[in-house]
Amino acid sequence: MTTTEQADDLRVAFRSMASDVTVWVIDPGAGAQAGSAAAQAVIERVASTCTRFDPTSDLMRANAAGTGWAVVSRECFDALRAAHAAHLETDGLFDPRVLRALSAYGYDTSLPFESRRLSLPAGPAAAPRRRGLGRRAWRPRFDADRLAVRIGREPVDLGGIGKGLAVRWAADLLGDAGRAALVEAGGDLMALGAGPDGDGWMVAVENPLGHPDPAAVLRVTDRAVATSSTRVRSWTVGGAEVHHLIDPRTGRSADTDLASVTVVGDDPALSEVWSKALFVTGRGGIRAAADDRGLAALWVDRSGRVGTSRAMRPYVEWRVPRVA
Repeated sequence: MTTTEQADDLRVAFRSMASDVTVWVIDPGAGAQAGSAAAQAVIERVASTCTRFDPTSDLMRANAAGTGWAVVSRECFDALRAAHAAHLETDGLFDPRVLRALSAYGYDTSLPFESRRLSLPAGPAAAPRRRGLGRRAWRPRFDADRLAVRIGREPVDLGGIGKGLAVRWAADLLGDAGRAALVEAGGDLMALGAGPDGDGWMVAVENPLGHPDPAAVLRVTDRAVATSSTRVRSWTVGGAEVHHLIDPRTGRSADTDLASVTVVGDDPALSEVWSKALFVTGRGGIRAAADDRGLAALWVDRSGRVGTSRAMRPYVEWRVPRVA
């Protein structure tokens, strides 16, 4: 963790949730140090309790309990309840019950995705489940008095929504820290206030095809931005390219001809959820799906074409029609 403090801002940078995390406060006030420390602490609690890579985490204990009850931390309880609400809101296009599919692809440990040449051998990992979850509703049970959960028969992965919630809860602790603040974790962020110059935060949308120039630049104030992309977390299994964005209807990596989807919204967790749900929808249906729900979405397909929904247009400072 590193902390940088200047006359006009305070920045804290650390590594958590397999991501580089930044907490940035503009014109910090008296509570900025305490607020940034509390923000880091809540992110690290989410990372430790909601991870699937530690068999002793609260999430994995709940998964192991299956149809039995498990008492978990407040962060894990709230994350699971938020995941269930998101599952209902997206009509099942977001479904955290993908842990078995990810494990079948060999993603049951934290893999070194810095190398795009990562390749796992054929065998059990090359044969993910052939039957998806379809639209079978997820019906977990929650006991708020005991902070107890009953996951059900299918184990869940809180990956993306857990990161979005960590960003949300961290940002909630920075409301009075300064004139403006930003919490960013691995491409998901919450931008509070009007940014360093008072005219909005400028957010670059990464080119998912690997070119260093961005696909677009967004200008946002008091908004969350989240991106789902196959650029980093993709690998080969038995010679076939796979990625971590699982289509719950098939139980396999989503085959949608999209490379990334970015969503702007009020909340980083819901923006993360909708970026995944729209990715699963695919290139052929993403515009209609986003416009029908009033979602601010920007997407890049595998050929490099860049598209936006109607609600995204006010946030676009500039974009290219096609990336390299």
